[in-house]
Amino acid sequence: MRRHASSATALLKNLANEERLMLLCQLVEGERSVGELETLTGIRQPTLSQQLGVLRNENLVTTRRDGKRIFYAVASEDALAILSALYGIFCRPNAPHC
Repeated sequence: MRRHASSATALLKNLANEERLMLLCQLVEGERSVGELETLTGIRQPTLSQQLGVLRNENLVTTRRDGKRIFYAVASEDALAILSALYGIFCRPNAPHC
């Protein structure tokens, strides 16, 4: 149980950062390029690169290169499940928090 609690805590810590949460929420809909993520979230370089690096190091996202462009996608099924729950609470149409 302690091992699972440690894993859950690590995941929640990563989701508790506003920039990382915004990035992951954009990636729930599918893979995005760095440029798309910057436009959609308003997060500027170098903060964007720093937060994507954290997500990569934590194995929450994967990358794919196409020429000069790098695309990111959510790699963690656990993160997807939590993001779906958060969407249902905070982002669905007519949600009381929106």
